[in-house]
Amino acid sequence: MQIIIPMAGKGKRMRPHTLTTAKPLIPVAGKPIVQRLVEDITKVCGQKVNEIAFVIGPDFGAEVEKDLVKVAESQGAKGSIYYQDKALGTAHAIMCAKDAIKGKTVVAFADTLFKADFVMDTEQEGVIWVQKIEDPSQFGVVKLDKAGVITDFVEKPSSFVSDLAIIGIYYFKDGDYLKKELQYLLDNDIKEKGEYQLTNALENMKTKGTKFKPGQVTEWLDCGNKNATVYTNQRVLEFDKGKLHLKGKNVKNNNSIVIEPCFIGDDVELNNSIVGPHVSIGAGSKVSNSILKNSIIQKEVKIGNANIDNSILGTGAEVNGKAIDISISDYTQIIV
Repeated sequence: MQIIIPMAGKGKRMRPHTLTTAKPLIPVAGKPIVQRLVEDITKVCGQKVNEIAFVIGPDFGAEVEKDLVKVAESQGAKGSIYYQDKALGTAHAIMCAKDAIKGKTVVAFADTLFKADFVMDTEQEGVIWVQKIEDPSQFGVVKLDKAGVITDFVEKPSSFVSDLAIIGIYYFKDGDYLKKELQYLLDNDIKEKGEYQLTNALENMKTKGTKFKPGQVTEWLDCGNKNATVYTNQRVLEFDKGKLHLKGKNVKNNNSIVIEPCFIGDDVELNNSIVGPHVSIGAGSKVSNSILKNSIIQKEVKIGNANIDNSILGTGAEVNGKAIDISISDYTQIIV
């Protein structure tokens, strides 16, 4: 099994955090989003993953590349790095890793997490993972026939055609065939809204007889903006409830209360504070005389005399003396 992870996007909706790190590397319950995605896909694949190819921007840096290779190796797979220099669409992003597209292949865009209680049927020609949603107008959706085979791909329908939204994870039994169809789009400059789109290749494959089945997940979690990512952190902590309380090493708890579920990283210091529920605190952070709930606190953060809710604080940030709902990037200081 091959896994392709396109993640070169700038993550504009997650600024300021994506000014200093790639969106899929933002931690949720103590792990980067992309690591959780890879672990979940590997689990539902039900077979050995040979290679995980990450498609990143050329400016992500050597440390990010090293971390991504480690994520792949943690799943017993080879980690490969490919680059997308320009944002030319989903089909173009996948083809940046064309050397890794072969045999059974999963493509997963790295701004989504999911929960599923099935093992994928890898003998199907193709599986498009979907989730029922109330308002499908902002998503690509699929229509099914009576046999449960996908008949149509509809991008952001203006009127109701289906409530099965495509969540951005795809399985192809024949990766070489997928690569051929994607290359056809590039060679013939076939674009939609100025970009090369995976859905155009899917439509061509369907027309030629490929049968795509839906793989329906039990929960789909978006990490597209600050509020959505904070909510995803909450849900992941709930999934792992009972496993994460004071998980880190050398945690110092001085007269503080931790309300589960929470993730507490290594070398965190808690002084006279109430933490939780639904708080993740990165390694080396210090919290004093504060109340934290429903927030993501990254590494080496200092918080004092504050009441923080529904927030993300970047690495090395400092906040002192204010009740607040914030999203601040690395090494920012707020002192009142």
